[in-house]
Amino acid sequence: MQRYKCIISYDGTGFSGFQIQPNKRTVQGVLEEVLGKIHKGKRIKVIGSGRTDAGVHAKGQVIHFDSSLSIPVSRWAIALNSLLPNDVSILSVVKIDQKFHARFDTAGKEYRYYLHLSNERNPFLRHFAFSCPYSLNFAAIKEASEYLLGTHDFTSFCSAKSEVEDKVRTIKEIDFIIENDLIIFRFVGNGFLYNMVRILVGTLLEVGTGNREPKDVIKILEGRDRRMAGKTAPAHGLYLWQVFYK
Repeated sequence: MQRYKCIISYDGTGFSGFQIQPNKRTVQGVLEEVLGKIHKGKRIKVIGSGRTDAGVHAKGQVIHFDSSLSIPVSRWAIALNSLLPNDVSILSVVKIDQKFHARFDTAGKEYRYYLHLSNERNPFLRHFAFSCPYSLNFAAIKEASEYLLGTHDFTSFCSAKSEVEDKVRTIKEIDFIIENDLIIFRFVGNGFLYNMVRILVGTLLEVGTGNREPKDVIKILEGRDRRMAGKTAPAHGLYLWQVFYK
């Protein structure tokens, strides 16, 4: 049995998230369906580096699966892409040690959030960037983001639905990339909680519009209460950009 590590990308618009759910179209479900066809009906389980919610995209999601087929590694991506729908793409496939685990071996992740800053709606970006027609104070946003760097208990920036008990995470980098009328928030950390990036973005936008002061972020962190933070930014602006391994 050989284990394979794949880097995949997908447009999350037509999916109810990554993880398999009954009677719903999911990325994992589509991948396992295609692998089942290649393996003549045998179920091949796909393990991802983590879940993405409905509408969230991925530029560099990582998965692994095991196979007993003697397909050359150079042909795996071709075989999979020939059967996958157009909103999923296998970017690379490599053989990996059986001990590798796409989820448990992660050392960190990079997420990006796309904002479209314009008073005019762009129909071509409606599924891929959050439309923000307001003027933003980027100096205030940058100041607030500096308080988020480092190791903190991010309970206030985690969905109340999360069942994870340990909510301490480390954010290593927060950057802002400008591409014409797009502003891209870039977050790099050792791990992220359920809805964490989207709540961080929603809170930073409230700082940028003047509805909060940058130093309010300190109180929000200390409060450890989801109700203290800002709204959860929409899913369609979020991308799982890269997954890091030890």
